[in-house]
Amino acid sequence: MAMEIAEGDLMPTRRALLVTGGAAAAVILAGGGWALTRAPKAARAPWRQAGDSLGDPRLDALAYAILAPNPHNMQPWLIELADEDELTIYADPDRLLPETDPPARQTTIGFGCFLELFHQAAAEQGYRAEITPFPAGADQEALDDRPIARIRMIPDTAAPKDPLFGAILERRSIRDPFDTGQSVSPDDLAALEAVTLPGVMTGTSNDPAMVEKLRRLTADAWAVEWNYQPTRQEAIDVTRIGKAEINDKPWGLMLFGPLMDAMKTAGVLTQKKMEDPDSVAFKETQSFYEKSCATAMAHLWTVTAANTREDQLATGRAWVRMHLEATRRGLAFHPLSQPLEEFPAMAEHYRAAHQLLAPEGGTVQMLARLGYAKSPPPAAREPLTSKLIPVDA
Repeated sequence: MAMEIAEGDLMPTRRALLVTGGAAAAVILAGGGWALTRAPKAARAPWRQAGDSLGDPRLDALAYAILAPNPHNMQPWLIELADEDELTIYADPDRLLPETDPPARQTTIGFGCFLELFHQAAAEQGYRAEITPFPAGADQEALDDRPIARIRMIPDTAAPKDPLFGAILERRSIRDPFDTGQSVSPDDLAALEAVTLPGVMTGTSNDPAMVEKLRRLTADAWAVEWNYQPTRQEAIDVTRIGKAEINDKPWGLMLFGPLMDAMKTAGVLTQKKMEDPDSVAFKETQSFYEKSCATAMAHLWTVTAANTREDQLATGRAWVRMHLEATRRGLAFHPLSQPLEEFPAMAEHYRAAHQLLAPEGGTVQMLARLGYAKSPPPAAREPLTSKLIPVDA
């Protein structure tokens, strides 16, 4: 399970199948066609609906914006429509991550991703999105009920369309192990660096020595996050296992597929089991991510000179642009933000990441591994209508 700026579903590993024994296998075999229907199609509907006209250019742009990557797939945006050309974006206080992301820095970065996708989608319709970040100011220590951004849609057929827009529906955060037989070229790394935005410095490396250092750092940081009870519990509390749970609550961390449903039915994989350090569920979760970190073929990171809320939004806008460029180039992209998290147990790894990636100062905002892997299905998303604040609220 990923505890980072990312979203998506976890597929079973061969070892997970072996350690569950005959019970889960029997359920799969007995189910036959049932097992093949375990994809949460309803929860993926927003990916299919983006591009359909909703009769309001703001809604049409929002249909793409809600597909933005965000921590734990919490989808924390609330949207208030005003007049005919304005909207205001707020943070849902029930969708924050106080244990894993206590200052809501990563959550704010997720809002930056949201705003960038909105901006691109507006331009596709012949509108310029005039975005005012934090119009009522912001608390640098926590997000409150003040707006994240106010947006005005201005008709402008000259608004430049972004070539990255075409990759939005194909973008995925890929957690599976990468192909260690395929290297990431310097040209690809340069292309990712080129699409950043002013104020967001970007670094990349496919140097074997640097890659190995970051493999170890990210795997160790993941182990800290998973073994630290408050952050582990926060993740487990928003984990959905199987088609029914995902369709019912299409937000949070997702475990899906025939094996996952079978393991749940057999009682091998449950939220309660994931809390037990001696359980298969606990051990396999940690092992899965250790293996994924160990297959990074290159890394990408971003640094800002300061760490204001505006810097965090800018980071998110630049971050999703780099993710889209990676998608266009067929690169697998997996955010690994664990060593950048700001809860006390991660302090040692946080310092190590900054010494390695920002030795001259600044805040390392994001880190990802790059490589090659098969693209998974899209992550679950809540319907756009569920994110709109009622007019009479």
